[in-house]
Amino acid sequence: MTNDSMTNDLMSNNKNPWDITPAQRAIFSIIVMTGAFMAILDTTVVDVIVPKLTGPLATDMYGVQWIITSYMIAAAIGLLITEWLIKNYGAKQIFLAGVALFGAASFACGIANTLEEMIIFRVIQGVGEAFIMVTSHIMIFSYFPPHQQGLAMGIFGLGVSFAPALGPTIGGYLTEFYNWRMVFFINVPVGILLLISGIIFLPKETLFEKLKFNFISFLFLSFATVSLLIMLSKGQQFGWFSSSFIGILLFCSIIGFLLYALSEIHSKYKLIDFSLFKNPVFSNGMMIYFFILGFSMYQYFYLLPIYYEKIKMLPTLDAGIAVFAFAVFIGIFSPLAGMLADKIGAKKTVAIAAFFYVSTSIILLPQLNYYTPIHQAMLLTIPFGIGMGLFFAPVTVMVLQNAPKEKGELAIVLMDYFRFVGGSFGTALATNNMEYFKNMHFLRMNEIQNYEYVDNFLHKMQNLAGIGWEQIRIVFGNYEEFMSFNYGFYNTFMHAGYWGIFGTIFVMLLFVRFKNIKERIENEI
Repeated sequence: MTNDSMTNDLMSNNKNPWDITPAQRAIFSIIVMTGAFMAILDTTVVDVIVPKLTGPLATDMYGVQWIITSYMIAAAIGLLITEWLIKNYGAKQIFLAGVALFGAASFACGIANTLEEMIIFRVIQGVGEAFIMVTSHIMIFSYFPPHQQGLAMGIFGLGVSFAPALGPTIGGYLTEFYNWRMVFFINVPVGILLLISGIIFLPKETLFEKLKFNFISFLFLSFATVSLLIMLSKGQQFGWFSSSFIGILLFCSIIGFLLYALSEIHSKYKLIDFSLFKNPVFSNGMMIYFFILGFSMYQYFYLLPIYYEKIKMLPTLDAGIAVFAFAVFIGIFSPLAGMLADKIGAKKTVAIAAFFYVSTSIILLPQLNYYTPIHQAMLLTIPFGIGMGLFFAPVTVMVLQNAPKEKGELAIVLMDYFRFVGGSFGTALATNNMEYFKNMHFLRMNEIQNYEYVDNFLHKMQNLAGIGWEQIRIVFGNYEEFMSFNYGFYNTFMHAGYWGIFGTIFVMLLFVRFKNIKERIENEI
C-alpha cells in the first residue's frame, strides 16, 4: 500500500485515528517517540557539558548558565502557542516543523563560537522542543484505542521519564570520547531521518478548527513566565530577595500574571479554558504533574548526577553510567504502568506509583553519601527509578480522560507547562537547598570542634606533609567544606522527597467523591 492510499484509507469513511493496522501503529509510534525522546533528552544532556563551555565561548559559569535558562524560557513560551498552531495547521505539520527547527538549531549550536550565538540558537531549539512534545503527545495518544490509552502513555513515558535520566550518560560519553559539540551534532542526522520518515509515513489530518488567537493574553502570560523562570534560574546567583534584580523580576512576574488574568476576563477568545479545572480529577492531576512529576522529580534528575560527580568524584562518563542504573528501570516500568492503568484503572495505578515513589525517595535516597560504595548507591536508586517509571502513564491517562475531547490539545499543553514550570521551581530550590544545608553543616561542624585538639592535629599533619601552616589550614578547610557538602545532601534529598509527600495530597483527593459531598452540603442547607 502506498503512503497516499494508506493516508486516504485512514481518513475516509470517518474512521477513528486508531483504526489502523498493528504495523502502522508501530511505525507511527516509533517516529513520534523518537522525536519526543530526542527533544526531551536535550533538557539534561547539555547539563554535563556546561562547565566545559566557559573556555570555548569565552565566558564564566554565570554566562553559560544562560544556555540552559534561554532553552527553558523558549520552551515555556512555545508551549503557550502550540495548541493554536495544532488547531489551525494539524499536529503532523507542527510536529515536522518542530523537528526541522530543533535539528537546524542543534547544528547551529554545534558550530557556535560565542555565547550570544549559542543563546540565540538555544532559544530556537527550545521552541522546536515545545512543538515536538505537545504534538507527539497528542499523536501517540490518538494511535491507540480507548482501552489501550494507558499503554500509549506508558510508551510515551519512555521519552518523558527515561530521556532526562539518560541525558547525563549520553552527554558524558559524547564529551569524553568525542567533543562537546557532538552533544548538539548528534541531533542533526536523527532530525533529518525523522523529517523524511514523518513526511512519508505519518497520516495527515483533514479537519482543522480555525481559532482566534488571544495575542494580548499570550504576551502577558509570556512576560510573566519569562520573568518567573529568570528569577528561578538566577535567584541563587544574585542572593534571592536580598537582590533588587530578583525583586524586580518577582514584581514583573506578579504584574504579568495579573494583567493576563484581566485580559482573559475581558476577552471573548480565551488563551486557556479554565473551565477544565472544574473537573476535580483534572485539577488534581495537574497538581500531581506540578508537585511530583515537576517539583519533586526534577530535583532528583538534577541532584543525582551532581552527587555522583561532586560527592563520589566520578568522571563524567562514569557518573552517567551510574545514573543509567536507575534510568533503565524508568524505561522498563513506564509501559508496564500504562498496561496496569488499562487493567485496574488510572487512579489506582497513580496511588501505587505515589506510594512507591515517596517511600523510596524518603527511605533510600537520603542514605547516599560519600561513604556509600558506588555499587550500593546504584542499587539504592533502582527502586526509585521504578517509582519514577510507574508515575507518568497513569497520571496522563487520567488527566486526558477527564478533559473534553475537543480540549485534548489544551490539556496536553497545560500538562507540559505545569511539569516544566514545576521542574524549574524544583531545580532552583534544589540548588538553593544544597547551598543552604552545606553552609549550615559547615557552621555546625565549626561550632562543635575542640579548637585545641584541631590545632594539635593540624600541626602534626603539617610536620608529616612538610608544608606551610597556611597550606595545611587551606587543605583542612577544603575538607570541612567537602564534608559539609556531603552531609548537606541528606537534607537536600529529604526536602525533595517532602514535595513528593505534599503532592500525594492530590493523589488522595482523587478518591474523594466531591459530588456526594456537594449534595450532602446542599441537603443540610
